[in-house]
Amino acid sequence: MIAVTRITAKSSTRNLRQKLQLNNYFSSKVPDEPTWVPIDKEKLPKVPELDEATVNHLERLSLVKFNNQAGVERLYKAIEYANQLHMVDTEGVEPLDSVLENRSVYLREDKVTDGNCLKDILQNASLVVEDYFVAPPGNIPLKPVDKKSSK
Repeated sequence: MIAVTRITAKSSTRNLRQKLQLNNYFSSKVPDEPTWVPIDKEKLPKVPELDEATVNHLERLSLVKFNNQAGVERLYKAIEYANQLHMVDTEGVEPLDSVLENRSVYLREDKVTDGNCLKDILQNASLVVEDYFVAPPGNIPLKPVDKKSSK
């Protein structure tokens, strides 16, 4: 019984030592504790008043209807939320080249390695117009598919 305990203690010490070595080798730039501070809402830019033309333009760009009071209120809240980006301190932050911290990522040449399969690909679409997939606008649900008949 004692020998088993010693082996377990030795192996757990070895595992702990290996984990510590790995943590030092693969050290992350992410802090152990959160470093965020609450945002002072008084310092945020004011949400601009949106006229009907601007709302219509946003509807066309986003394919989402804001044609009722609840939709416009949701739009204002989204703008207010996005305004928090103005408070992010980016002083001294280098542009991100890669999400891989310790590796160089090489770009490959953009060469076509396969082709002439347009018809095969478009067979996956439920609706096609001029060789393009057609999707419904953002707030219109797709027709439900009967899973039994698709098998």
